[in-house]
Amino acid sequence: MMVRIDEVDRKILAELQQDASRSLDDIAKAVGSSKTPVWNRIRKLREAGVIGAQTVALDAEALGFEACFFVLIRTSEHEAAWQRAFLKALQERPEVQEAHRLAGDIDYILKVRVKNARAYDAFYQALISEVRVHNVTALLSMEEIKSTTALPL
Repeated sequence: MMVRIDEVDRKILAELQQDASRSLDDIAKAVGSSKTPVWNRIRKLREAGVIGAQTVALDAEALGFEACFFVLIRTSEHEAAWQRAFLKALQERPEVQEAHRLAGDIDYILKVRVKNARAYDAFYQALISEVRVHNVTALLSMEEIKSTTALPL
């Protein structure tokens, strides 16, 4: 659903993307408005689905999840039953932070966060025991250069 968003809405969204834990007063000051209109706009944006669930960003490495793998998957299976099983397998694994179906030579790409290479192997073995895949390539991220969920408003 497409929602009409004006410049004030964009400013509010930019502030929320930066730090959603800030007070309504702080956000209102930053966008040059008062508290009640900003609250009403935020409520409207939530109801329209523009603003989703609010979560907290955790430091993966501080919690011991030091390995980030990008997993490229090719499959020769494209039937609905296989896709359902594959989707179920991904959704049941908390290690999978992102999963995308792609156009081109690679069918899927996963972002998998685990403690180490041994933990990745356990993830991989469990995945291929549940669903057949033609080819899997795992790429270990050596360094995260940029990571954001912020949209370029």
